[in-house]
Amino acid sequence: MKLNANETDAFRRDGYLVLSDLVDPVTCAALRHQADALVAAFEPDDVASIFSTTNQQQATDLYFLESGGAVRCFFEEEAFDATGALQVPKSRAINKIGHALHDLDPVFAPFSRSSAFEDIVTTLGVAEPLLLQSMYIFKQPSIGGEVVWHQDATFLYTDPVSAIGLWVALEDADIENGCLWALPGGHLHGLKRRFKRGAGGATFFDEMDDVAWRNEDFVPLEVRAGTVVVLDGSLPHGSRANRSIRSRHAYTLHVIDREAKYPSDNWLHRPANMPLRGFGSQI
Repeated sequence: MKLNANETDAFRRDGYLVLSDLVDPVTCAALRHQADALVAAFEPDDVASIFSTTNQQQATDLYFLESGGAVRCFFEEEAFDATGALQVPKSRAINKIGHALHDLDPVFAPFSRSSAFEDIVTTLGVAEPLLLQSMYIFKQPSIGGEVVWHQDATFLYTDPVSAIGLWVALEDADIENGCLWALPGGHLHGLKRRFKRGAGGATFFDEMDDVAWRNEDFVPLEVRAGTVVVLDGSLPHGSRANRSIRSRHAYTLHVIDREAKYPSDNWLHRPANMPLRGFGSQI
């Protein structure tokens, strides 16, 4: 799927592009079914890793830090009661699955390497795309956590910035159930901070710009299932908590350019036997 000039111009101007009806309903259903199967097979045992963008607990969580080459489940922050016990069924407690579905899962891997995705990112200037990370996001009913305003390149930094996100709506997403919000043109003002891994695995934010984004400048991206939202790595975006009775499933894939430098102090590390691959190869 080659983007036309109007689409590429809109992406350069706004930092995002909304492509409706790109994924058919049968494929959306198959991806949802596979995610449900992964959660059903997940045995937490002593693992209760919580994903939260308002509380960076995962910063010292090896289960999270070592997930760059694995398929792992992370809980919603509000899935637990005050005693630490799950207060919802496991199937309604998972925030996301990450971060190597695109390499290791028999359903998500071929979907991630679709020619449509390759065409999109190469049209946008990624000379040699590498698939860096993937996530299945549930945005659970009632307890789906807020994702605070952020830039993907904060966590997936390259020099120069090359990250592009492909956010696939697997269910309808609207203001009520926690759709994406974006700051049009916000990618033009540079990166505010980087999330780094230091000595001994400790992580921290390296602040570069402390000017806050204004909530009123963000716009909602309400989309139907099957829509793909393309996100510039420097675009400020996020989503609000889901307090509705509907979930908001989505699959995200992040691509970087082989020609850009991927620093060793990025949080996401891959095992030596799992080098990054492009669209034409699988493990």
